Amino acid sequence: MLKQRRQFAEHVAASLFEAEDAIDAALAKCAALAGVMPLRKEAGLSALVGQDAVEWTTRSIAALAEARRAICEAHKQLDEAKTQIGLGAVTMGDPGMPKPQSASEPQRLRHVRAA
Repeated sequence: MLKQRRQFAEHVAASLFEAEDAIDAALAKCAALAGVMPLRKEAGLSALVGQDAVEWTTRSIAALAEARRAICEAHKQLDEAKTQIGLGAVTMGDPGMPKPQSASEPQRLRHVRAA
């Protein structure tokens, strides 16, 4: 039974990582698009040309940022579910990738000496 749970968890984890990567890629592509559109002056175009497109592109970036927040929350929930099904000690992602600190963990501050 534990083997079946682990196989299922690995399948879910792979799908989750693909979804995270897809959202990140879409966010990067939309940001690149938003970065190119203001170059309209090089083509001799007025700022009025394409303004709606600029606004819709920035809206898509905001929507993708919200989607990224949602998939991150899903990731956290799936991590909790992994523990609930007895796989808490099993790492599903890249073992070399550090796990981010939770909000409840104290942040360590470093002293920086002025030059």
